[in-house]
This record gives sequence, C-alpha cells and structure tokens, in this order.
Amino acid sequence: MRLLSRLGRASLRVQIMLVFGTLVLVLALLLSLGFSELLRQSTQRSVGAALRHVAENANTLLADGLLTRQREAQVLASAQNIWEHGLDTADGRHLLERHKSLDPFNSWIGVAAPDGAVLNATGGMLVGQSVRERPWFQQGLAQSYVGDVHPAKLLDKLLPPTAYGEPNRFLDFAAPIRLRGEVVGVLGVHGSWEWTRHVLQSLVPQSARARGVELFIFNREGQLILAPAARDAMLEAKSQQLPAALASGGSDAPDRDSASPDGETAVVRWDDGVRYLTATTRLAARTTASDLGWTIVARQPIGMAFEEADRLVRLTLACGLAAVLLAWLLAWRAAHRLGHDLETLAGAAARVHAGDSEAHIPEMRSSTEARQLGQALAGMTQRLLAANQALEETVQQRTRQLQQALQALERQASTDPLTGVLNRRGFDARMVALLGLARRSARPLSVVALDVDHFKRINDTHGHGAGDEVLRRLAASLQARARRSDVVARVGGEEFVVLLPDTDVAGARTIAQALLQVVAEQEDPVVGRVTISAGVAGLRGPEEEPATLLDRADAALYRAKREGRNRVCAQA
Repeated sequence: MRLLSRLGRASLRVQIMLVFGTLVLVLALLLSLGFSELLRQSTQRSVGAALRHVAENANTLLADGLLTRQREAQVLASAQNIWEHGLDTADGRHLLERHKSLDPFNSWIGVAAPDGAVLNATGGMLVGQSVRERPWFQQGLAQSYVGDVHPAKLLDKLLPPTAYGEPNRFLDFAAPIRLRGEVVGVLGVHGSWEWTRHVLQSLVPQSARARGVELFIFNREGQLILAPAARDAMLEAKSQQLPAALASGGSDAPDRDSASPDGETAVVRWDDGVRYLTATTRLAARTTASDLGWTIVARQPIGMAFEEADRLVRLTLACGLAAVLLAWLLAWRAAHRLGHDLETLAGAAARVHAGDSEAHIPEMRSSTEARQLGQALAGMTQRLLAANQALEETVQQRTRQLQQALQALERQASTDPLTGVLNRRGFDARMVALLGLARRSARPLSVVALDVDHFKRINDTHGHGAGDEVLRRLAASLQARARRSDVVARVGGEEFVVLLPDTDVAGARTIAQALLQVVAEQEDPVVGRVTISAGVAGLRGPEEEPATLLDRADAALYRAKREGRNRVCAQA
C-alpha cells in the first residue's frame, strides 16, 4: 500500500514509464524462460535420440558379434572330419591356427580332453597344462558356453599387454566336441576384450568424441567393465558403478536430474560430479548362452549437449532486454508528450478560472500519442515474434540435418561396403519381415546359402584385391539373376545368402543350380574359373525361427563342401 501511495504522488509520465516498462520486462522474461524450457526439452529429445541410436547400434553389433563368435566355436567343434583322427593332430593345429589368423581378436584357441588336459592350441600355448578348473571347460563339456570378461590367468605371462598397456582380459567361448554322440573334448576360444573396445570406438567418430560422446559397458551387477581409454583409469579409481537412476529407471533417484518425455534418456550426475545426458540399453542377446546381462550406456556432458540451445537462449534474452530498453524510451517519450498536453490543458483551465477572456481550451492530441504508443508496442511484439520464428527455423533445420545424418548412418549400417548388397544386419531385418509374411499367408519360403570354393587359395595366390573382385563379381551375378522380391546379402567373408519368397525347396534348388552354372561359366581375368557351393533349406512350418532356417541352409552348404564342392545340397 505504501508503494502504491508513493506511486500515486509521482508524475503521470513516471507512472506510465514504470508501469509500461515493468509490463514489457515481465513479458520478455516470461517469453524467454518459456522458450528456454521448450528449446531444452526439444534439444534433449533430439540429442537423446542420437545417443540412443548410438547405444542401440553398439547393442546390435555386440550382440551379433557374441553370436558370431559363439557360432564360430560351435563350427570348429563340429569339424568331425578333423577331430575323428585325434584332438592333437597337425591338421587340428592347422585348423586352429588358420581360424585364429582370420580374426585378430582371437587371442587363443585350444582343445582340451575330457580330463581337462590341453592337447592342441594356437602357438602351442598351454599344451599339456590342465584347464579342469576353468569355467569355460566345465560348462563347455555339456553345452555351448559364452563367459563374461575376466582377467587372463594362465595366459597372462604368455601374451603381451594390449595396445593401451593394460593387462589382457578375455571373453570365453566354448563348445563340446562330440563324435558319434560322445563328448571327446572341449574347444575353447579366448577372445580379446579389446574387440569390444574396437566395436565401441567404431561407432563414435572423432567428431563425436570431440563433442564429449562416450560409450560404456556395465555388467550384470552394475560394475563398469569398459570405458573409453582416456576415462578408464579415472573411473576405475572412483569404482564407478552404473548410476542408480539408470539401474532402477526411477525418476526420483537422487542422481537423476531430469528425464526426457519418452523416458529413454535422462540427465544424470555421475561419480565424477559432472551431469551428463545419458541413454541406456540392455544387451539384446541372440541366444541364452550369450546373454551376459550387459548394459550399454551412451553419454554426453550437458554443457556440450545443450551448447547450441544455451546460445539461442542467451540470444533470445539479449533481444528481449534490447526490446525492453527501447520500450522504456518510447514510453518516456509518450508520457512526456501526454503530460505536456495535460499541463497545457491545466494552464488553460486555470486561465479560464481566473477570468481571462482570451483564454481557450486547446485541441488535445493525446489520442494520437496513444496510437503512437500502440504502434510502438506492435513493433516490439513483431520483433519478438520474428526472433522466435528465426529460432524455430534454426531448430527445425538442425533437426532435419540430424534426421538426414541418421538415415545415412542407417543405410551404411545395413549395406556391405565391398559388394553393395545387404550385410547381415540389413538381411536380418528383411528376413524377419518376409518370414512373417510367409507365415501369415502360408506361402513357401526358401534360403540359399552360397560360398566361394577355395576362396582362401584365391587370396593366398592372387592377393586380397583379386579376392575382393571375385566377391564383387559374384554379388553382381546374384543380383542379376535375382527376382525383384528376392533378397541378396553377404553374411560372411565369402558367404552369401539369397532369400527366395514364394519358392519351395525344389524351385530354390533349381535357382541355386542355375547360379552355380552361371558362375562356373564366367572366366575371371585374374583368377580364372571360379566355382561356388550352395546349400538350400525351405521353411518347414510357421513355428520355425529365422536362425534355425539359416542353420539348416548352412548345414546343407557344409554338406555340399564335404561332397566335393561346386554342387547344391538341399534340406526339405
């Protein structure tokens, strides 16, 4: 009340300036604060979506990699033509060495007898020693096994440190070796933990790392098992655990500041005291054995994630303050002119009251001043709306650029760069869709697995460039012979898969035989005549899974290899 009383004693021009200026100031602040919150939410959604995409890509690559390595161990263990002559033969040693040379992240491959004694291994390491107490051996006696990361024990002193100077850590893969239904040994693979670091680094280019984007892996107990090399020692010293807000998913966790509206990203304070925009995903294991319970986490410091949004907010606030100053100047001028008119009117009235015969009431122009004030307000509002529109266009442009980048990344992630056909990821997505259509419509569907005969000999004799050219020519031949509805993909080094909708096993076998003939008739200018082998499998029923169908096609392919190559074998 005292403030209102003092304001009532002030001049009209001061009252107009204070009231009008205060109103504009409050309006500008409210608009700036509201826009700031909307922009931060939009930025958290868009940047969070990008982080989720990176985490999900890591999830897919890790899950597929674990499955591939598990299957590689199973394939090696199922090489009965090698193991039936003994587990310690030179052919067995050559098989292990050759497979290890194909993958730089295979640190050790060995074969142990049922009593745990190592009979054969790459580099001759651990031969004669017992692995009876190792979990991979115990589990591998009964079934296919995938073991979580652990420090090297028996091999610690036999292998050099990693490229980052860290002690060796392994992922274990094992499978029983059976001959005529009897377990005669266990095949074990120690995969280097650096494989996971390589996968994560491939998903975060240098430009993303410069913006603070990082990927982590936590195990089933929430313990940190992989961090970027620059962060590893610091976070290990702090015993970094999976933040409770991410582990529980609760929005009321003490270290969770805010969450996106879709609940998939959150701003979380980590143990280093810094707040990060964080996205998580659980490892989508392809098999029960490879379900290690990992949590993949992608994060970015909020200072970098919201850098552009904060700049736009500061720009908006500065424009608002500039508009407030201009409005105050206009209000002062309008109040001055209106006060002058009122003073003139008061003077004229006083002269009339005094009896001055020549006194008169002058024409007032306050309505014109009011219109000028309205025009000033309209101009100020127009400037604020223009600034807001410019900011919205900037956000939409950034969003379109991000969407285009994500689409380009998706295309790259599903296409084989060497041959131009689909890779395993792209093929899996198409196979799920076509398999669902075949189930719903009760139509036949077949798969042809193809493999270049003696491809290693081609690489060894003519070089990898010639081998790559053979793969490109084969892919071109497959695409040329394929129908519009067929799906051609490269799923391994020299292995291709053709998915044939609306085609039974007999038809698929005919197509495969034609493909073999076309390839055999071609003459490569460097390699000469190249042949391929093919395995055919058809969908047995609506309950059959994609992996089972592919396994049967692979089994038919391996039978074609065993029976002499350059032929087609089929499973009904």
